[in-house]
Amino acid sequence: MSEVALHRVLSFVVIGIGLAVFVALWFVTAPYGRHVRRGWGPAIASRWGWMLMESPSAVGFLLLYLGGAKRAELVPLVFLALWEAHYLHRTFIYPLRLKEAQRRMPYVIVLLALLFNALNTYLNARQISELGVYPLLWLIDPRFVVGALMFVAGFAVNQQADAVLLGLRDGKDGGYQIPHGGLYRLVSCPNYLGELIEWAGFAIATWSCAGAAFAIFTAANLVPRAVANHRWYRRTFPDYPAGRRAILPYIL
Repeated sequence: MSEVALHRVLSFVVIGIGLAVFVALWFVTAPYGRHVRRGWGPAIASRWGWMLMESPSAVGFLLLYLGGAKRAELVPLVFLALWEAHYLHRTFIYPLRLKEAQRRMPYVIVLLALLFNALNTYLNARQISELGVYPLLWLIDPRFVVGALMFVAGFAVNQQADAVLLGLRDGKDGGYQIPHGGLYRLVSCPNYLGELIEWAGFAIATWSCAGAAFAIFTAANLVPRAVANHRWYRRTFPDYPAGRRAILPYIL
């Protein structure tokens, strides 16, 4: 089997995994963050767990990209910059800003995320640096323009929402409080909404099966998580704003 064929098959595998995850997460909430609980085996400090499980997406992606024949071309370099802007922050900056140094996540969650991120990293790094065709004129193609603008907008939403969460002082229930400001006026998880917009934009900008598979998986993972977080907020805080939705303003 050629790498092109393998790449396409693995992209559909990611979509299949995403659909399975989407169904599973409506019944079992992943046990990390505010939903951490016993019964999932040994655990690691959340800060180091985040760094470990996200490392393929930051470091591995760069290494695979540098092995591609098109690594010096401008359009792939732009895609690299977009990807690394998200994952360098998610892997090395965000975890160090976490205030809950004592919080932990099960190793099984870290392992599953590590395996997925390794597969997803391979698919997208090889797409943009080896298998995809992105001439210089791609920079003015409507797909690139729309996708890149969506990515930047989603990144801004994600960063602002994370900043609000990280800036909250310790409150009830181990430090959690009701977040306010920005898109928190409309949804409980604008940080997740930002990621949905980012990776949908990346999929459009790269116009690839790999990008589409990642966008689908991201939605399959984050939408049920957002709904679980929304229910937790409403259950925990009697004065939680009634008009907020979970992740999609006015809809869900």
